[in-house]
Amino acid sequence: MLQKLDSLLFMTKYKLHAFLTDEEGDVNIVSMVVLIGIAVLLAIVFRDEISKLIKNLLNTISQNASNAVNGD
Repeated sequence: MLQKLDSLLFMTKYKLHAFLTDEEGDVNIVSMVVLIGIAVLLAIVFRDEISKLIKNLLNTISQNASNAVNGD
């Protein structure tokens, strides 16, 4: 019985190690660079709109926090 448990523990450790160290899959560096480039380009093109959106969100959060503290 103890030998069976030991064997089961060994197999579990082996399979866990194999699962964690498995590097199968395709990571295409060129496609990653293209996607990052597109994201940067969109951020540059819509820089003003993104800035306005963030300022609007921060102002809304600040007003809601003030209203919550003041009890309005």
